[in-house]
Amino acid sequence: MNTMFDLQRYALQELKDSYTEHEIKVLCSLTFCKLLHCTNIEIHLNKHEFLAKSFIDKFVLVVEELKSNKPIQYILGETEFAGIDFQLNSETLIPRPETEELVMWIVESGVQPGASILDIGTGSGCIIVSLGKLLKGMQLYGVDISPEAVRQAADNARRNGVEVEFEVRDILCYEGWEWPGFDVIVSNPPYIRESEKALMHDRVLNYEPSRALFVPDTDPLMFYRKIAGFGRDHLKQGGLLFFEINEALGKETVELLQEMGYEDVELRKDINERERMVRAKRVKI
Repeated sequence: MNTMFDLQRYALQELKDSYTEHEIKVLCSLTFCKLLHCTNIEIHLNKHEFLAKSFIDKFVLVVEELKSNKPIQYILGETEFAGIDFQLNSETLIPRPETEELVMWIVESGVQPGASILDIGTGSGCIIVSLGKLLKGMQLYGVDISPEAVRQAADNARRNGVEVEFEVRDILCYEGWEWPGFDVIVSNPPYIRESEKALMHDRVLNYEPSRALFVPDTDPLMFYRKIAGFGRDHLKQGGLLFFEINEALGKETVELLQEMGYEDVELRKDINERERMVRAKRVKI
């Protein structure tokens, strides 16, 4: 077991009970690229070359962690989002493709240079840092209840050359702080109902931060209600509110925003035809 070809065969055997063959090959490529600092083309060209024992030992450890269902993003400590590399820790969610679609919706919404954008529940900072790369000249802010998430988000902003002002704040108690006005507020808050845990994989339940995922069945829109209230106080005239949402609660989320005085409320489907995003405008101040 001295080459990348050998190691992939080893992984295919060890992980066959937990992953498909395609998934295992993708996991191997991600590990090779991260640990050997190479590209997929270089993997193909050099797959029969002998490797250092130190790398082989690291690869075997990665496979062992994968067998415990730990996500590869946490094993390697990073992931890609919107074409940008982000470091992760145990207090940050793994960014999903539908969140990339939310970012692109904001980019396409005509946000003007100099606008102020707030990301609530910033986690790894993937939303606000990506917006900083894609929209130039913005005033960027991010808040999260977790100090470790804020630390990681600030590090990701520095790594990617984006200036963001991060703070540790609990949006459920936002009245306790001073806030400026914002042109855009975006949030991917906790929205998975406790009863939906039974449908989720152990890779999520055992490793991703639960307080960033789950809400009680008795009040699944608690964060949307609070953030919408915050928006009524702190969105500028004509300001936009963007949410990632639970696909099972699209109608309820739209009705909540309309009842709270928002206008032009739009529910959008993701690439998989699931209702996963909402945009609303704050008109009446």
